[in-house]
Parts: sequence; structure tokens; C-alpha cells
Amino acid sequence: MFIFDGKPLSTDNCFTDPTTGIQYPANWLRLSSPEDRAAIGITEQSEPAWYDQRFYWSPNLPKDHQQLVEQWVAQTKQTAGTMLADTGWFIERLNDPSSGKPVPQAVLDRRAEIRSLSNTKEDAIVATATTAELAAYITSHDYSNWNPVSVSVPSNDVVSFNNGFTSAGFGL
Repeated sequence: MFIFDGKPLSTDNCFTDPTTGIQYPANWLRLSSPEDRAAIGITEQSEPAWYDQRFYWSPNLPKDHQQLVEQWVAQTKQTAGTMLADTGWFIERLNDPSSGKPVPQAVLDRRAEIRSLSNTKEDAIVATATTAELAAYITSHDYSNWNPVSVSVPSNDVVSFNNGFTSAGFGL
């Protein structure tokens, strides 16, 4: 990051020297040498260390672990609920006395799998002892993978849902 006259300079923007009134083109910082920049008073500061703001206040200051656990358990439940919502109409149809159409077993199996995966993820979140452990789990494949499966039903009419369901011949 470049600093000039106490203010940060964007690399690809033109700027004016307030002392001399000289205008510099947008590519000047890229093309200039460190000596050229120093000659007019531009200094360079290293970028702050990267940190995941979901888990840390600063590179070495973690957020409260217990609050994060509660937040990520709630987020996991919400994700599972969203995935289940795509097939909620099957359950509604089952409960409609005029329908008489059962829920396909593949849909029931996938809904059970989503609930099981959610429970497993929630247990893993609660089992973490530190913010660093929680961050490592949440950013892992184990957390992000909801193991979508395809539902195989004999039919030529196939509709894919965002959560891994495939609906075929269910009276859509």
C-alpha cells in the first residue's frame, strides 16, 4: 500500500501532488521505481496480515469461541432447513387427504441423510475447543460437503434440485 501526504494511494488511480500541483497518471505508481516514489514523498507500507474475519477480530485476536459455536450451529441448522425446504412439498402432499400420493422413498432417504449430516456437523462444531479448531473445521471439506446424491426413479422426466435431489415422475 502506498501512502502519500498521509493518505493511501490507489495503485491504478491518478493523483496530484498537493505541494507542487503536478498531476501523475494512473499507471505512474506501477511504472515508477522505489527511488522515484521516495523522491516525491511516497512511502510504502506492507498490507496488514490476512485473517478470516468470521473467526478473528485481528490476525492474533480470536472472537469468542462459545458465541461462534452458537452462530455456526444455527447456520448449519438453517442450511439443512433450506435443503429440506426443496422437498417439503412432498410432505405437504402426503398430508393432503385429497392427494393420496406417498412420498418417494428416495426423497425420504435424502431428507433423513440431510438431518443426519446436520447433526454430525453440529456435534463436530460443539466438540471444538478453540476458535482456531472451529475455523479449521468450518473451512474444511467435511463441513461444506453435504454429500448430495442423485435420486434414481424410473422415468424420462427428470428435474434437478439445488440440494442434490433429482425428481423424476413425481407428478411435478
